[in-house]
Amino acid sequence: MPLLRDEIRDHSAEEMLFIRRAAIAFLLVVVCFGVLIVNLYHLQVEQHDFYQTRSNQNDIKMLPIAPSRGLIFDRNGIPLVQNITLYRLQVIPSKIPDMAALLQQLTPIVDLTPDDIASFRDDMHHTSRYKAVTLKSDLSDVEVARFAVNEFRFPGVTVESYQQREYPYGAELAHVVGYVSKINDSDLQRLAKNGEEENYAADRNIGKQGIEGYYEKALHGTTGYQEVEVDNHGRVVRLLKEVPPVAGPTARAILDHIFVPQQASSAAADVPQRDSADAQ
Repeated sequence: MPLLRDEIRDHSAEEMLFIRRAAIAFLLVVVCFGVLIVNLYHLQVEQHDFYQTRSNQNDIKMLPIAPSRGLIFDRNGIPLVQNITLYRLQVIPSKIPDMAALLQQLTPIVDLTPDDIASFRDDMHHTSRYKAVTLKSDLSDVEVARFAVNEFRFPGVTVESYQQREYPYGAELAHVVGYVSKINDSDLQRLAKNGEEENYAADRNIGKQGIEGYYEKALHGTTGYQEVEVDNHGRVVRLLKEVPPVAGPTARAILDHIFVPQQASSAAADVPQRDSADAQ
């Protein structure tokens, strides 16, 4: 009986079945190796920078870039307000193991005064220790240069440029032009309600009264950002991506900068409507 069973077996069919199974097994092995190779490529090539950063204990941060605030001219093209570039010293408290020692070491470098230190300590107590706090504003060129030479000694301390509003005609046009001042809690609540808080991530000031206040949304511009890699000392290692800020448009007021005081009330009424501000 066993001989009869062997005689009627279809060896050709069994051979084909074996070949099919072997082919399927081979394809599965190829697919598995393919998936492995794709994952290796993803990790070693596409994600190389990410894991290199992690291995160096570096972080990726988004740094907001403040836009240039739009200028204001009179009808003859004479500037009623200008932007001037200044420099300030910024400190991230969480990066400083001994704040007292840091302040003592920085004093001769950037000429810190007792008022600078007192103001800094007050601001530091009202700000997250992970956010930069201004130690000194309006640094001179000499102070900036001295710090640049010694910057390697001070992890968590940086010099940052910023713009300050300058009003050539001072109080003469203050009621018409308005002014900018520090963003307060009421401003923050209004910005958050209008979904504009993120656009002020790099700003400390906002327009108040006059043209500065009425045209705030247009004059402010759009904040940009830099995606950077920073080391464990808070220093920028490299720039990964940058979206430049968009400057605010120029506003032209229909008034002359020279007028007598009794004309002040009528001059304010000559400011064009919001949609009349033109970009340059």
